[in-house]
Amino acid sequence: MRKNILSIIGIILIGVSIFIAKKLIDNKNQPKPVIPKVVKTVIVDTVQNTTVPIVIPANGNLTAKQRVELYSEVQGIFKTGKKLFKAGTKYNRGETLISIDAAEYYASVQSAKSNLYNSIAAIMPDLRLDFPDVFQKWQNYLNSFDLNKTTPKLPEISNEKENYFITGRGIVSAYYNVKNLEQRLAKYRITAPFSGILTEALVTEGTLVRNGQKLGEFINPETYEMEVAISKSFADVLKEGENVSLNNLEKTKTYQGIVSRVNGSIDATTQTITVFIEVSHSDLKEGMYLEANLNAQKVDNAIQIDRNLLLDSQEIYVVNDSVLQVLPAKPIHFSDTKVILKDIPNGTVILNKPVPGAYAGMKVQTLTQKKDSIK
Repeated sequence: MRKNILSIIGIILIGVSIFIAKKLIDNKNQPKPVIPKVVKTVIVDTVQNTTVPIVIPANGNLTAKQRVELYSEVQGIFKTGKKLFKAGTKYNRGETLISIDAAEYYASVQSAKSNLYNSIAAIMPDLRLDFPDVFQKWQNYLNSFDLNKTTPKLPEISNEKENYFITGRGIVSAYYNVKNLEQRLAKYRITAPFSGILTEALVTEGTLVRNGQKLGEFINPETYEMEVAISKSFADVLKEGENVSLNNLEKTKTYQGIVSRVNGSIDATTQTITVFIEVSHSDLKEGMYLEANLNAQKVDNAIQIDRNLLLDSQEIYVVNDSVLQVLPAKPIHFSDTKVILKDIPNGTVILNKPVPGAYAGMKVQTLTQKKDSIK
């Protein structure tokens, strides 16, 4: 029995060994599967050289082109006017912004004007006797003299004797003293130099205003300027009057401006030149942040492509008979996302989108070829 069992086990082991050996031999002789070669589909463009403008991106904050900081040159109590002196209040040109109580100073001005009038009146008898030819013009001056109006200009002195006589009586010095007081009296009232809006108010009605104190800021909200710094390499091509496209950060609104001024010097630290862009629009406010695109110059016979299509070796991929090849390129200007190239022949088929793993000699098919094959 034992011998029979061992014999059966031996026969089974031999059979299994033969089966495994035959299986291994069959697998060794079986041909390897052929992996189909994948041809990538690429998006291409056909080169057509044109005149490409070099656009310089810049950004900055808007400031009012007409802007006035209000300071007091006199001292007194701020009087209440027709409009409250508050930020956001609009004023027309010539309208009173600030009025300071000048009652005491006004009295001193009137006293000086009265003294001038009395001094001229005191010399009239002498003029009648010694200078009868000039008496009438001084008489006419006295007749036109009004203490409640601005002091009129003194009559023109016609000869040297009259000059000595009038100057010797202190008339000329008294006149200029009055004019000086009148000039200072006018500073108790500050008027709007143009129609605009008050953007800052640092005093309120009834407060004591001191000499040299800042009172607020007044701007014209119709025209703004944006100051931007541009590389010095464009100093010779940027010109006044160039059109500029501006947009907000959200890219939802676009405004048109012009280059109003270009600084004549270059910043020694940053090697940039300052350009001022003028823009007008009802939606704009002072301090608003905008992005600008300046047309610096135009490049003839050039194309503009994405920067990621230009290789580090200053070459680009072209498609020739469904095979990728490289072509030398001459970059003229780089922006954040674009590059301007020259020396690319018209009709050259270039990639429109980068291809991962691309190499010279790679077999590809264009999107147009794929559509044709589907048909």
